[in-house]
Amino acid sequence: MLNARRSLFLGSMVAAAILVTGCGKEEPKPAAKAVGAPKTEPLKVAFAYVGPVGDGGWTFAHDTGRKEAEKEFGDRIKTSYVENVPESADAERVIRDMATQGNKLIFGTTFGYMEPMLKVATEFKDVKFEHATGYKTADNMRAYDVRAYEGAYVAGIIAGKMTKTNTLGFVASIPIPEVVRNINAYTLGAQSVNPKVKTKVVWVNKWFDPGKESEAATALINGGADVLLQNTDSSAVLQTAEKMGKLAFGWDSNMTAYGPKAHLASAIINWAPYYKKAIGEALKGSWKVETNWWGMKEGAIDVIAIGEMVPQDVKKMAEEKKAEIKEGKFNVWTGPLVGNDGKEVLAKDAKGDDKFIAGIMFYVRGVEGKVPSNK
Repeated sequence: MLNARRSLFLGSMVAAAILVTGCGKEEPKPAAKAVGAPKTEPLKVAFAYVGPVGDGGWTFAHDTGRKEAEKEFGDRIKTSYVENVPESADAERVIRDMATQGNKLIFGTTFGYMEPMLKVATEFKDVKFEHATGYKTADNMRAYDVRAYEGAYVAGIIAGKMTKTNTLGFVASIPIPEVVRNINAYTLGAQSVNPKVKTKVVWVNKWFDPGKESEAATALINGGADVLLQNTDSSAVLQTAEKMGKLAFGWDSNMTAYGPKAHLASAIINWAPYYKKAIGEALKGSWKVETNWWGMKEGAIDVIAIGEMVPQDVKKMAEEKKAEIKEGKFNVWTGPLVGNDGKEVLAKDAKGDDKFIAGIMFYVRGVEGKVPSNK
């Protein structure tokens, strides 16, 4: 009887097993989550600034360009900057730190960074370096600049019409071609509408030193200059002109607010178009070594915020000259061009090419004194 039950039980178990095997279905396994492409890390971009971002001029203009690039590319890039980096051994240290920290595109925004950047570039071949206002390049380093002299020339037209003493003043920073050609362009623009104009220059040998810039502006005004321009980085010249009842221009950025009663116009630099181009090329892999020199034609240079004290006919002259420059119909460096030593440097109707412009280290006729040595 027991064996019969055991046989009946085992038979039932086998039948049940056969039934489960034949009719049952396995529980479906959870579907594997789709694995997307790995998230691309943002391109790290660093900027070395010679002055403070709040200088209202040169560094402020560069930082504005950086911010515009951030808006353009969003989370595809991550930018950073170090301000107040001297043109000394400190520049090499800062730029090397930037490369070490994983930045793959580094901008050095003043002439004096050229040699330090070249040195670091040889050590970090996988990093792209961009040097502002210089002329040396390497396999992974290129140069970029703006034709600031175009803005200086247009400012000169306004100055030549607004001066009462026929004496202009120019506060200059470092004696390099970049600065010398702006002094000359300012003078040539003024002389194109007022041949009696002469220009006095005071060198401060620094890019950013509001105290020295103010002292230089005061000396120029005391020497008879009544319309001032500067190739320095702060608003001190404009502020000093307002305090002393004279006229002046903003430089690099719109400086109207710093001296509205003295402000004739601002010759500005817009770095945003170039920074967008350079960063875009780095992202696309199309970045290559070259030298970029942009002006009014490319939207990098302009003269804006012309003051209400400037007569309409003078504003019209300035706007017309800007249009000629943008359209390539006018070259600031058109002969005959004579140095202040009386020697001809460009024959009549000759046009100065970029090689000529890059080597300008002489004053044109009408600028007083001699260009100091930069050594």
